[in-house]
Amino acid sequence: MATGRTHRPATRSRGIPEATVARLPLYLRALTALSERSVPTVSSEELAAAAGVNSAKLRKDFSYLGSYGTRGVGYDVEYLVYQISRELGLTQDWPVVIVGIGNLGAALANYGGFASRGFRVAALIDADPAMAGKPVAGIPVQHSDELESIIQDNGVSIGVIATPAGAAQPVCDRLVAAGVTSILNFAPTVLSVPDGVDVRKVDLSIELQILAFHEQRKAGEEAAAAGTAAAPAPARKDSATDQGPDGDVPAVMPA
Repeated sequence: MATGRTHRPATRSRGIPEATVARLPLYLRALTALSERSVPTVSSEELAAAAGVNSAKLRKDFSYLGSYGTRGVGYDVEYLVYQISRELGLTQDWPVVIVGIGNLGAALANYGGFASRGFRVAALIDADPAMAGKPVAGIPVQHSDELESIIQDNGVSIGVIATPAGAAQPVCDRLVAAGVTSILNFAPTVLSVPDGVDVRKVDLSIELQILAFHEQRKAGEEAAAAGTAAAPAPARKDSATDQGPDGDVPAVMPA
């Protein structure tokens, strides 16, 4: 079985924009749901709505893949699932290590979606000696002293960091030095990495803060709308009082 150390996805060499790459998993998720319902074909409008994008953007994205659909028929669901999976590198095995097996790390280890999407959790690693040997999701936790040998033995190129913020950068440095070139960071901190290493950050607190901003704005808009509805209309003045002292219309009209 191929591993992530010897095979890399072809999206960059094919010149697919990063924004398009970021939307491919959305299309794949929607297509997988259609496939599970045995839907054979889907129109660009239907698929775009399911993925939460507009149909013109979807057609443009698919043009980078060389997939244009059939007029009056739409896109073949199974073929698109294969095509997008291939572009994302999901038709091969990607061994992953998760470092930091606290509540979040354990939840990630128990997530069943990794295996079905081409990711194999090769090892769970933690710095706590008391965790060593304990099974999580059927995988025994290994001590962080073994991190480098684990990465080498399993051909790992993707690492997941779920440690506290203070430990994240040292763990990142060790992962990179051992040969990991892609990191998914759940720690609430910004990682510094050399060129050639990709980092994706998942910060739940930031996402909640953004939602709080939108909730506050919506509440303000609702309050403003309610205040406008309750405010009485200004009394209408007659033409005599609308005029200035010399009988001219004032330069600044009343609101």
